[in-house]
Amino acid sequence: MNSYTAKQVSEILQEDDPRMNLRTVRYYTQIGIIPPLELVGNKRVYTDKHLHYFRAIMTLSRTGQTLASIQETLQNMELKDVKKISEQMALVDPSRILENETLKITDDVIITMSPRISAELKQKVIDSVSQVLRGTDHEV
Repeated sequence: MNSYTAKQVSEILQEDDPRMNLRTVRYYTQIGIIPPLELVGNKRVYTDKHLHYFRAIMTLSRTGQTLASIQETLQNMELKDVKKISEQMALVDPSRILENETLKITDDVIITMSPRISAELKQKVIDSVSQVLRGTDHEV
């Protein structure tokens, strides 16, 4: 288990979002939006679990959720689900949203593609996904 100080956590998170400073890390800890710190020896420390929570918070806040709704969402969630949310952070990067093209194939399938993909490749991807969906219960 990796253990971190609040300062180390803020430095790690600033690579993902420069707004995640030491003050924000301490505030989120204080309001209980992340789980209680782990006791290692006689010190309370952050662990990789806490990093997943912080990244999940950052991801959900990028979707427009308030801290109160994020706290409610994460409160009873299993760590594996928090981790899934934290891994989605790059997908809700505001700069990428403006840059990339997002296509809704069905209510359950949404594809985001870089503008660097050729029109021909983009159409092949859409056709392939549509073909796969026709073979399942989804309608295209």
